[in-house]
Amino acid sequence: MHEAKSKLSQLVERAEAGEEVVIAKSGKPAVKLVPCKTDKKRIFGQFKGQVYATRDFDSKEVNEDIANMFGL
Repeated sequence: MHEAKSKLSQLVERAEAGEEVVIAKSGKPAVKLVPCKTDKKRIFGQFKGQVYATRDFDSKEVNEDIANMFGL
């Protein structure tokens, strides 16, 4: 643990590079350093032309069919 404190910035760099970094306490694995996942930027209209809805997408019959599928 003491060594990890003094080399934390180096350990973080290694974890960011994809290396699995485990820090031990009293000779036993205690924590694992992993990079944070960044949220992908959402782009307005990115699915244009890929998603379609029929005119009856919200009809009573369609809602009943969906409810029956899930036993509701």
